[in-house]
Amino acid sequence: MNRPLLITDCDEVLLHMVSHFADWLEEERDVLFRPEDGNMAGALKRKSSGEVVPTDEVWTHLTDFFRTEMHRQTLVPGAVEALGRIGEVADIVVLTNLGGEAHPWRVEQLARHGIHHEVVCNQGGKGEPLKRLIERHRASRSLFVDDLAVHHASVAKHSPATFRLHMVAEPRLAAVTEPAEHAHARIDDWPTATPWILDRLKDAA
Repeated sequence: MNRPLLITDCDEVLLHMVSHFADWLEEERDVLFRPEDGNMAGALKRKSSGEVVPTDEVWTHLTDFFRTEMHRQTLVPGAVEALGRIGEVADIVVLTNLGGEAHPWRVEQLARHGIHHEVVCNQGGKGEPLKRLIERHRASRSLFVDDLAVHHASVAKHSPATFRLHMVAEPRLAAVTEPAEHAHARIDDWPTATPWILDRLKDAA
């Protein structure tokens, strides 16, 4: 019998990223980033002037962080234990929005934290790549976990039968993030999320 499939994001779901990115920006780029101020596009400001950092420069900073600073990232509490329990009944794929060059970095990074699952890099909406993963695995059921509402909308469009869990593991970001409209639930910690996930991955009788 084909197993169910969990497709999960990485940053702010399995590994903390935003707080470490903010620390690095201030230390190395003289840029202030306060996640609780809102979306990344307008929340990065030059420390010296308070000027908002242009969007193209934000992407440059993000690229540089993932190229050189991924060692800073720390585990989200309970993530490894949750994947262990879920992995007993389901296949697991990490679907992360990083360029292809970052694939070996992400695989190595997750392995250092004890996470050894297939990693797929993606650019843009996650609905279509998720649908392809479900088809390749011939999954009996599927469930998607991500911190960004835009990806829940994409998955709802391309794979409406997939259960969708909105999780924002960074507390400061969670406090200012509305529940994703297209998610079935919002749970921001793995100990609470795990039974919810397991219940929905049960094969139909």
